[in-house]
Amino acid sequence: MSMPDKCDDAIAQLYEFLDGELDDAARARIEAHLRECSPCLEAFDFEADLRRIVSSRCRDRVPEELRERIRGLLQPSD
Repeated sequence: MSMPDKCDDAIAQLYEFLDGELDDAARARIEAHLRECSPCLEAFDFEADLRRIVSSRCRDRVPEELRERIRGLLQPSD
């Protein structure tokens, strides 16, 4: 497989790699490619950092009043 093909494969599977959804062989193949290819490693680092930022900053607080309304709806009525 040529380097562009390996890059295409690595980028195509980037999200599955980040989510831990690849089997051991595919994960090892992508890890080996990332060690050899700095452009793909940069793409991986960018996506991993972006996910961390989004995860840490995009958390809405649910108002307590809404929580209580939902609890009330979920409780069985007698």
